Amino acid sequence: MSVQQEAVPTADVATSLLGRPYRLSDTYEVGREKIREFARAVQDHHLAHYDVRVARALGHEGLVAPVTFTAILGGISQRCVFEQFLPGYDLSQVLQTEQRIRQYRPLRGGDDITCRITLDGFRAGHGQDSFVLRTDMSDQTGALVQTGWTTAVARSGGVVDENIAQAVEGILMRAATEAGGEIGSSIVHLVEDDTGALTVAESVAPQPKRRFADVSVGDEISARTVQVARGDLVNYAGVSGDENPIHWSEQVVDLAGLDNVVAHGMLTMAFGGGYLSDWVGDPGAVIEYGVRFTRPVFVEATTPAEVTYTGKIKELDESTRTATIVLNATARGSRIFGKATAIVQLA
Repeated sequence: MSVQQEAVPTADVATSLLGRPYRLSDTYEVGREKIREFARAVQDHHLAHYDVRVARALGHEGLVAPVTFTAILGGISQRCVFEQFLPGYDLSQVLQTEQRIRQYRPLRGGDDITCRITLDGFRAGHGQDSFVLRTDMSDQTGALVQTGWTTAVARSGGVVDENIAQAVEGILMRAATEAGGEIGSSIVHLVEDDTGALTVAESVAPQPKRRFADVSVGDEISARTVQVARGDLVNYAGVSGDENPIHWSEQVVDLAGLDNVVAHGMLTMAFGGGYLSDWVGDPGAVIEYGVRFTRPVFVEATTPAEVTYTGKIKELDESTRTATIVLNATARGSRIFGKATAIVQLA
């Protein structure tokens, strides 16, 4: 049964949010153990995520976070947008369709990150509302270290499947509460941001192992296959804070009409991020990375799914010594990314 929430803002109200920056009311301190935990969860084996000595040998001041680590902050800030300004939408029924990242320098252990979020785009049509949310993350000096763009869609006007909503309410974790509300939502929320333009952080010169002179347009990157089991989905849900039960509850996926539980789109993107940093040799050498999600990866209860990543060099820029790489990811013989590209720095 589908119902339309009475309190859902109209398209005009959603449009009124366009271009208005907000920021999280508290900063996020990047911990070394959180970096290690996230890297393990996304099967990223680069030692710069685990060993400070390796990270420093590459020129970084501390342990380096995987490029998609900011999915944690993005999830917090995006959840705040919907809870504070667009409360009629059921987040368990909002679907992420695209993610793009611009990394000015990698996040590292000890960073104290301020997160600013802006609704960059909104469109209603064909029964769907589409949102583009821009997240700017700056460090303790006020310098911009990463920007992310997230595209998400929901049923127009906040139409919610009541059966799914009730099922989700029944199985989600009971949050700590205080005086009738969640403690977390009362502490971390969005406030208006008036800091103006941000200065880009001074980049750390990456030390990639791939030399510009050794690669050519059309070169293919050796394939990597990643196995993902139900336990990986549950683990990533906890590590990243993505609590959507379509990633672990058979009851909810049955109500949603899905074939099985679904791997997080950002988890499949993170696997690709590890694939890129392993090839180039330095996680800090991944400058841009974007993925359009087109097909889910279904994960059986007792058998891991397999996702295979391949890449090909599409362009080389001699002036910047960078390469544009086209990625392909397949599961059960079908492509799961409609478009996936990255720009990496070469030596």
